[in-house]
Amino acid sequence: MSAETDLIRLYSGRILALAADMQRTTRLDNPTATAKKRSPLCGSTVTVDITVQEGVITDYGQDVKACALGQAAASVIGANIVGCTLSQVRQGRDELYAMLKSDGSAPSAPFIELEVLQPAKDYKNRHASILLAFDATLDAVQEAQASA
Repeated sequence: MSAETDLIRLYSGRILALAADMQRTTRLDNPTATAKKRSPLCGSTVTVDITVQEGVITDYGQDVKACALGQAAASVIGANIVGCTLSQVRQGRDELYAMLKSDGSAPSAPFIELEVLQPAKDYKNRHASILLAFDATLDAVQEAQASA
């Protein structure tokens, strides 16, 4: 397969649809915590606001400036993160990382739709952008836990 064909496969219609329909793109007025992450390789950034009550994310907002892959990941995360415990967020991030880096399985529910990003495992330069929304969320979670 040529590199051009591989890129076309990577940017599938499903990935582009997720990127175009990103969830929870309004920043929160009074979050429990906020975090911003930037990928030094590509310059993508994600800023995340979370509200946490009794260890559960009750509200979520994000500002995503990333490639379609990063946007697709943020879309799935934004659509599914409210109601998640902090350990579910960590598990989702760990499973996405394993899928990209060590040929692991697709993340489990509620982040199962991230499986659409499996073809990106062959594009190591895109991994940081794909992980940004989870990484920013985990930084916000740590901030929320520190202030609790």
